[in-house]
Amino acid sequence: MDTYGRLPVAFTRGEGVWLWDTEGKRYLDGFSGIAVTGLGHAHPRLVQAIAEQAGRIIHASNWYRIPEQERLADLLCDLSGMDNVFFCNSGCEANEAAIKLARLYGHQKGFEQPTVVVMEKAFHGRTMATLSATGSRKVQAGFEPLLTGFARVPYNDLQALEQVAVNNKNIVAVLVEPIQGEGGINVPDDGYLPHLRKLCDRQGWLLMLDEVQSGIGRTGRWFAYQNLGIRPDVMTLAKGLANGVPIGACLAAGEAAQVFHPGNHGSTFGGNPLASTAAYTTLRIIADDNLMQNAVQMGDFIRSGLKERLAGQTGIQEIRGKGLMVGIDLDRPCGELVQAGLQRGLLINVTADTVVRLLPPLILRAAEAAQLIDGVADVIREFLGEPATVAIQG
Repeated sequence: MDTYGRLPVAFTRGEGVWLWDTEGKRYLDGFSGIAVTGLGHAHPRLVQAIAEQAGRIIHASNWYRIPEQERLADLLCDLSGMDNVFFCNSGCEANEAAIKLARLYGHQKGFEQPTVVVMEKAFHGRTMATLSATGSRKVQAGFEPLLTGFARVPYNDLQALEQVAVNNKNIVAVLVEPIQGEGGINVPDDGYLPHLRKLCDRQGWLLMLDEVQSGIGRTGRWFAYQNLGIRPDVMTLAKGLANGVPIGACLAAGEAAQVFHPGNHGSTFGGNPLASTAAYTTLRIIADDNLMQNAVQMGDFIRSGLKERLAGQTGIQEIRGKGLMVGIDLDRPCGELVQAGLQRGLLINVTADTVVRLLPPLILRAAEAAQLIDGVADVIREFLGEPATVAIQG
C-alpha cells in the first residue's frame, strides 16, 4: 500500500555502521533504522545466536512455557528494577498494552471512565489507542473519531500537570516519553520526571514511561529514567531491544504488575524463541562491550563537534540531546536534508519538520563520528546558504 514516502535507494548488506546499496555505494548510518540497530549491521555474535536459535526452534506459542522468553524477562527485570514483562512485537503494541493496563487498573479502582494524561508533541504509535495518545494532529488527521480517555497537557510543564490533577478526577495514569524522539529530541528539565513521580505517588496514578526510542542504552543508561534515580510503574520498550528482530515489551512494577491476569491480553508472536534470543543476546553484547559508556562519549563528541562546525551559522536554533539521541533544530522546515544526505552517502532523518535527528548505532567509533559531524554540518550549511567543504568518504 502507498503508506511510505520511500527514498530512492535499497540496501543489500551492512557491516558495523555502514550500509551498501544495490549499486555498491556505501553509506554511513546515522539513523539506525529509527534507533533500532544499536549494534550496527551483521554483528557476528548476534548473527550466530540468531542462526543457532533458528536451527533449534523459531516459534511455539504462548500457550506453553518459553525458556528463552523467561531468560529475557529475568534479565530485563534485573536491569530495570521492574517485576514482570509482557512481550509483543512492536513499540505501539507495547504502548497499547500499557494503555489497557492503565484502564483496567482504573476500573479495578472503581473509575467508570479512567483517563490517561498524555503530552503535546508525543508519539506513541499508530494503532487507534496509541494514535489517540499521540500529540500530533498531522499523524491523527483522517482517522477520527479518536478514542476518548486521554487528557493532553504540554510536555515539560509541571504546572499543567498539577492543574489537571485538580480539574480531572478520572486520572489513573500518566504516559510520557523521558525524551521525545519523534517530537524533535525534546529533553525535559532534570526535575520534570522526578516531580512527576512524586505527583503520581501523591495522586495514586501510574507513571508509565515510553522508552521505545530512549531505552536500551541510547542515553548512556539501560533506560533513560535511570539517569534521574526514579522508577516508573510501567515501562514500554521496542526498537533497539533485539537490533532489528521485531519485539516489544511492557514492563510493570508493584501494584501495576498485578493488574493483568490470564485472558486480559495476549500476543501470538510476542516473545517467541527467536525474538527472545535476539533480544537477550543484544543486551549481553551492549553490557559486555561497554556500549552505554560509548553512547555517552560519542554523543557528547557529536554535539560538541556540531556546535563547533556550525558556530555562527544563522538558522540554527539549538543542538540538543542525550547520549546518542541528537537533534539539530533549524528555524525552517528542512525535510530536503534527508535527500541531500543520501546523495553524500549519509543516512539522517528530519522530524517535527525542522529538526535533524541523529540516532547512530551504539558501536559508533570516534573516526566515524567525526565523519558524521562533517557530513551533517556540510549539508546543513549548504542548505542554509553556505557551500560544503567536506564529504562523507564512501
